[in-house]
Amino acid sequence: MAYRILLFTIIFTFLVIGLSFAQESETEEEKVTDYSEAVTLVEVWLDAMQKFDRLPGISAIALNDQDVIWKGAYGLSNPETGLAMATNTICSVCSISKLFTSVAIMNLYEDGLLRLDDEIGDLLPGYNLEQQFELSGPVTIRNLLTHSSGLPRENALPHWTDPAQNFPTKEEILEMLNEQQTLYPSSTYFQYSNLAMALLGYVVEEVSGQEYDDYIQEHILRPLGLNDTRTDMPEELWGEQLAVGHSFETMDGEQLKVEMFKPNGVTPAAGFSSTVEDLANFAAWQFRLYDAEEEEILRPSTIKNMHNIHWMDSDFGTSWGLGFSVYKGPDGKKWVGHGGHCPGYKTTLAMIPDTKMAYSVLINSSNPNPTKYARGMHAILSKAGEIKPEQDADLAAELQEYAGYYQAEVMLSTSYVGTWGDKLMMMGLPANNPGEFNTFRRVDKDHFVRIRDNKEDGESMRFIRNDEGEIVQMKYYDSYISNRVDLE
Repeated sequence: MAYRILLFTIIFTFLVIGLSFAQESETEEEKVTDYSEAVTLVEVWLDAMQKFDRLPGISAIALNDQDVIWKGAYGLSNPETGLAMATNTICSVCSISKLFTSVAIMNLYEDGLLRLDDEIGDLLPGYNLEQQFELSGPVTIRNLLTHSSGLPRENALPHWTDPAQNFPTKEEILEMLNEQQTLYPSSTYFQYSNLAMALLGYVVEEVSGQEYDDYIQEHILRPLGLNDTRTDMPEELWGEQLAVGHSFETMDGEQLKVEMFKPNGVTPAAGFSSTVEDLANFAAWQFRLYDAEEEEILRPSTIKNMHNIHWMDSDFGTSWGLGFSVYKGPDGKKWVGHGGHCPGYKTTLAMIPDTKMAYSVLINSSNPNPTKYARGMHAILSKAGEIKPEQDADLAAELQEYAGYYQAEVMLSTSYVGTWGDKLMMMGLPANNPGEFNTFRRVDKDHFVRIRDNKEDGESMRFIRNDEGEIVQMKYYDSYISNRVDLE
């Protein structure tokens, strides 16, 4: 009897272990998100938006921790030669430059060469900008990083609006400081300041004893392998790998070519150039550092501190970290990053520390808002978890024949129909909120119904075939008919 009990116990133990292992395996499988259909939708959406929004060219990338989910580019980097935009196309990244300057400052901070509460005048000889408020607190490194210093937005020279685009040198900016004064007492208001960030770049030089470019290359760009990121615009690549910039759209609907500029003394605030691939690697380093057990350029605690709010404006509308914009994203989570706008280019880098998702968008035009495209990608990709591995794979494969573009004959409105697991989805184009597409379940062949938010059935969508059995039309609301078209 004892032998039987022992044998039963052993068998039962192995069964429990096997069951637990199977459950753990299933759990691990469930954690793997299949982005394939979401990526298809991102491609459809960005391809359409590049045309509808009349972007000369756009490159974009989506990152999940250390892995690129998707990257792509649409339009032209140089419309004069017909050169296509690519994910290794270089653009001015404008104010994203401030993130590299901020990392350099914090690297010096970790080395004990400066403190965040050091006064700018103690670190930078020649700083003589007038403090017009007698009772103001000191202007510190922390103030400059958080745009709470009270300094003017710009230096005293009108380079942004100079048709010749003669950006001042460091020496010219410092020489003109005595003709400027503070706008507010320090630590009172948020005032975005390119001047403040340029001064921080000069502090890097003064404290490290290296030229700014040399310090950035040695301590940030080379260690991270950011080979297409520079502290200036590579003139020799202009019109080739370096995209040609374009102006705001005029009243006549034109976006005019903008000549290349040399950032000179504005470099630490707005002079860098890069690619979406390099910016994704820059984001991946920050995510990697979150969980690191050793220093990689910075300590893990430092990057987390930089991503925390260090300044909140009095209206609770603007919050800033140490060099990073920190804000609540459309998903309610903390987002960190920076946008950029220089003559001919608009850019963004957006990171979500909680989920380790990141997005970067570069556009060779001053006209669009790149944040719209970063948030649009996120809205689509964050819905990919709705598609479960156990859904009917055979049905999903059958639904592929319905996928494509459909266009109304009279008003020429365009819709895209695609697969979404074992369902269809439909998105009208253009779409400013691409994550709000409708899904449809199959009732019978060629007949589908929309799934309402409360999971009940909504209106019908039917597909019409020709004599050869090919799908040629889509009928919606029982009367709206759109023809299938080839817009590839």
